Amino acid sequence: MSKKKKSVIFKVLISVLFLILIIGSIAFYKFYLMLYQPNVNLGDKKTAYICIPTGSTYKDVLNILDKNNYLENKKSFEWTADFKNYTDKVKPGKYLIKNSMSNNELVGLLRSGKQEAVKLVINNIRTKEQLAGKISKQLEADSLSIINLLNNNLFVEKYGFSKENILVMFIPNTYEFYWNTSGEKFTEKMHKEYLRFWNEERVDKAANIGLTAIEVAVLASIVQSETTKKDEMSRIAGTYINRLNKNMLLQADPTVIFALQDFTIKRLFSKHLAVDSPYNTYKYTGLPPGPITLPEPTTIDKVLNYEKHDYLYFCAREDLSGYHAFAKSFNEHSVNARKFQKALNKLNIR
Repeated sequence: MSKKKKSVIFKVLISVLFLILIIGSIAFYKFYLMLYQPNVNLGDKKTAYICIPTGSTYKDVLNILDKNNYLENKKSFEWTADFKNYTDKVKPGKYLIKNSMSNNELVGLLRSGKQEAVKLVINNIRTKEQLAGKISKQLEADSLSIINLLNNNLFVEKYGFSKENILVMFIPNTYEFYWNTSGEKFTEKMHKEYLRFWNEERVDKAANIGLTAIEVAVLASIVQSETTKKDEMSRIAGTYINRLNKNMLLQADPTVIFALQDFTIKRLFSKHLAVDSPYNTYKYTGLPPGPITLPEPTTIDKVLNYEKHDYLYFCAREDLSGYHAFAKSFNEHSVNARKFQKALNKLNIR
């Protein structure tokens, strides 16, 4: 082969190699852009959450991202998801995404299942409906499924409760859950938290009072509904325990309000006290069948460490300070009650 022909072949090979290099570089650059170029657009927001429900498919994930207009280029995301084998590995949960994330970062996050924990605050709850509503706003479990669980005798009995007192299992506090927690798993974890709270020391204190842990919580719910003044809760608890020990009616106004399910009532009259309900402690002795609110841990401890005294009665003070006047006899209590009623009449509180 002549030198001239060899030279031509060499040049052709060099040209082909150069062309391949150019094409490869372009392909690599496109590959790089699809993987690493920012593709998440959250507008003015720096971060956002996306919730992928249990049982979601890859198509569902695309719909969620598409519905919120989070992707600059949907095709590049789909290519990356397919390249990283995410299409068959969808994991439910609540994910924190950031503005300008690349496809590689977004797919990597969703594929890993590394979701954000939800800080669920449980407080200020009176009814199962309120509890279920609060949970369903922060977790995947819907309120109806939670209510059905709490009204299911077989379900609550396995935890040692009845459908009337199951609410005391939910100790007010802040808890961490994954968003895709089911109603069953939520209840299971709350039972573990309940057992952690009711340690040996608290159980022993309840036994010394002559009450079960559930009964202490029910009494604490009444005490908490009677006053916001923490410094007199143990005295109120002592008064109720004195009445229980004497088999007297508790005559707790908040239980009547709970029985009526009208929490706007500011003043009770005879027509209110006539309601026939196991929660009406003006009609039935002993504690009601369940709590009338979720008592705070501190209130439960106030009951467990109640003040020992001889008081059998109390009513709100006439100065409307929120504190109460305590009495050992009915006659003394009647004087205090008339003063309070006079103050209400003066303010025309009905």
